[in-house]
Amino acid sequence: MADAPPQPRHRWFAALYDRMDRSSDRRMQALRRRLLGGVSGRVLEIGCGTGNSFEHYDWSQIASVDATEPDPFMLQRAREKAARLGGAVGAKLTLTEAPAEALPFPEAAFDFVISSLVLCSVADPARALAEIRRVLKPGGELRLLEHVAAEGAWRTVQGAVQAPYGWLSAGCRLDRRTEDAVREAGFALEVWERVSFSPLHPAVLGVGRKAPS
Repeated sequence: MADAPPQPRHRWFAALYDRMDRSSDRRMQALRRRLLGGVSGRVLEIGCGTGNSFEHYDWSQIASVDATEPDPFMLQRAREKAARLGGAVGAKLTLTEAPAEALPFPEAAFDFVISSLVLCSVADPARALAEIRRVLKPGGELRLLEHVAAEGAWRTVQGAVQAPYGWLSAGCRLDRRTEDAVREAGFALEVWERVSFSPLHPAVLGVGRKAPS
């Protein structure tokens, strides 16, 4: 396990996050259901935020979910959400304060890793993806729903607004070339759908597969 980089804390962003998420709730609900469809066995969700994915797992097919989140203010809200869901969620879900760049788990521990709007804001995407690859079993899947860089003139606009946008959005970067980063980390990436939340917010939904050893 790598040493953890310093992690910022965002008390007010955590307080407002669910309200912002609800502004696109119907679409996000559908995307989360597709992201988690068929997930089973032992699962790791990185950057779980306030726990908005928890209700979309098919808990009857899940052995366990380890959910990590580096921001303690977000993590506290995720704990509260898990407690409200109760039942199988409480029995199978473990929450841990940890960044994606330093996952406190052994090699080849998980069948699936879930990354939903996370790689746009981690401090070191390459390091986070290396950690994800380390903890995935051979043949395991990285399921991802991630913001990506726009094409053409909109990429220039992304760069122009990044500084104020990043400050307002807890460090989210609009212009990350996440598809390239996933492939460079050694995953075979299959894009299921390209999503446009807005011209400034294109995203990809898909799966990165770790080659069997």
